[in-house]
Amino acid sequence: MTDVVDRPARSNGGGRHAKPVERPPFAWLTVAAVAVPAAVVLLLSARRYGYFGDELYFLAAGRRPAFGYADQGPVLPLLARLMDTIAPESYFVLRLPAVALTVTAIVLCALLAREFDGGRWAQLLAAIGYASSPFLLLQGTMLTTNAVDTALWVIITWLVVRWVRTRNDRLLLAAALVTAVDMQVKWLIPFFWIAVVISSMLCGPRELVRRPLLWTGGAIVVLATVPELVWQERHAWPQLKMGGVIGSEQGILGGRLLFLPMSISLAGYLGALLLLWGLWVLLRWDVLRPYRFLGVTLLLLFAAFLITGGRIYYAAGMYAVMLAAGAVGVVGTAERIAPLWRRVLTAGIAVLAVGATAFTLYSTPWRPAEEVHPPKDDAEAAINIGVYGSFGWHELTDEVTRAHDALSPAERERVVIITDTYWQAGALDEFGRAHLPPLYSPSRGFGYFGTPPDDASVVLAVGGYEAVLRSQFEHVDPVGKVDTRLGFKGNTQDVTIWKCSGRKQPWSQVWPQWMRL
Repeated sequence: MTDVVDRPARSNGGGRHAKPVERPPFAWLTVAAVAVPAAVVLLLSARRYGYFGDELYFLAAGRRPAFGYADQGPVLPLLARLMDTIAPESYFVLRLPAVALTVTAIVLCALLAREFDGGRWAQLLAAIGYASSPFLLLQGTMLTTNAVDTALWVIITWLVVRWVRTRNDRLLLAAALVTAVDMQVKWLIPFFWIAVVISSMLCGPRELVRRPLLWTGGAIVVLATVPELVWQERHAWPQLKMGGVIGSEQGILGGRLLFLPMSISLAGYLGALLLLWGLWVLLRWDVLRPYRFLGVTLLLLFAAFLITGGRIYYAAGMYAVMLAAGAVGVVGTAERIAPLWRRVLTAGIAVLAVGATAFTLYSTPWRPAEEVHPPKDDAEAAINIGVYGSFGWHELTDEVTRAHDALSPAERERVVIITDTYWQAGALDEFGRAHLPPLYSPSRGFGYFGTPPDDASVVLAVGGYEAVLRSQFEHVDPVGKVDTRLGFKGNTQDVTIWKCSGRKQPWSQVWPQWMRL
């Protein structure tokens, strides 16, 4: 470990045509030794099990195109629709964009180490740190908002870091264009830019906030977001209401008390060390002084998401730049210490890397379904939601179909299906739309897709509380049951199917009361 260049990262002047400082070469083959196996792991993992609940919802949303949705922007639904058009009913093809973005993030993590003047060993360590994090890597096995959002943050931070070194303002414009796309995925990226503006004013480079192309890019982001903002305004801003819902969901994972340690643990065994080391060197090392604002940015983000009750992975898009700085810090430290301690440090990092890689491989969804054990409690189910949320959908569809087919011909002409959760609605929309009646759900974004017609005299209610159903219908009878060995409670486990008739109020009055995020 002797390849970090001991000089300040700087540009030769502050103008547009400043010549960047020469950097170490990019170790393509070394980084490929990490990125290629990671891609193989992702591709093999993406073929296992079935659709995740959110993926089914995105497919359903993609069949109902709109400028906005209650809980995310239009990018994921449109991307899901595109991939499903290319390869209908293929969850493997659906997930390829997430795989590609995650592998890109691994490579960019190594490139960030290079931007910090890290040579071959630093680049390798940064790539391993990212790829050996079960969260950062394995989120790429499914098409979800956090998988796409995290990778887009990595791209944006890489562009910002390159601007610090080169002062090429076109990089800020490029970062703004990526931000415009990310705003159509999640509304988290504004937290990043607000934190960047504050931290750069505190620590420098203050020139960042004075660049015209930065604010031109900001205007582009606002203009690109206007259609989504109009949709949100017309529907009473459900996106903003999601904050309270998410905050209550975090309670099962320890809430605010465990927010910080659990957020750091997402980086993995090796990644957590590199993250903390990277934060330290960004805040303390003079050689990385121009990038100090990024360390402050992460601290501000942790504080913002802790206060607002955000999820523990909301700041994960910043982890790549921290891992890169940490890798440069480790290699730089190894250069400066005595040979004996250098060997000890190298051995310790090697053990962590091997252990982290082994744990990540163990965490990959490769086990046959019959070897997967049901969760012991709600916390385990929440932690492994990506696994348990991928089972039981065909059994659910089959049982709803059986209940529907048992209705009389007259009832089948006037029946609709209402599901308790948006996952259930997505599953029935994917697997049963060819033979099942119209589908509705008051849950999350599905509630905004439409209101049941008042002429529907029979309802098959999938899940839900019996007391609530009886408050709205004269007759409520159980006609089916779904309780799969593997699945998610309330979605495919302990779910009763009810036949409801004799509605007491019109849906135009009931539906707004039922809708929930």
